[in-house]
Amino acid sequence: MPDSSIPACPQCGLENTYPDGDNFICPDCGHEWPAQAQAEEGDEAAAAVLDANGTPLADGDAVILVKDLKVKGSSVTLKKGTKIKSIRLVDGAGGHNVDCKTEHGSMMLKSEFLKKA
Repeated sequence: MPDSSIPACPQCGLENTYPDGDNFICPDCGHEWPAQAQAEEGDEAAAAVLDANGTPLADGDAVILVKDLKVKGSSVTLKKGTKIKSIRLVDGAGGHNVDCKTEHGSMMLKSEFLKKA
């Protein structure tokens, strides 16, 4: 059972993180972040939506896909490097926290596959 004082990885969301000196480390994705910043952010960190690089996202931002994404239930693939304008942050099911419009219609994406443009 994970220690409740050790946060889940902000990049991949998994709870296998561990402290190492002044940092937290995620062995699953290799992401490292300072423990001090986590303590200072407190409840705001849980509400913040971060992109693949750890940059906070806001409504209206433009983002770029960092990997090809297959759309379930169709033959459509969103290609890496596709720019998506005017996103909207939502609390979606399964970690899908970004609502946006693409050339293939309206979709909900996970912020971990996006980077701020």
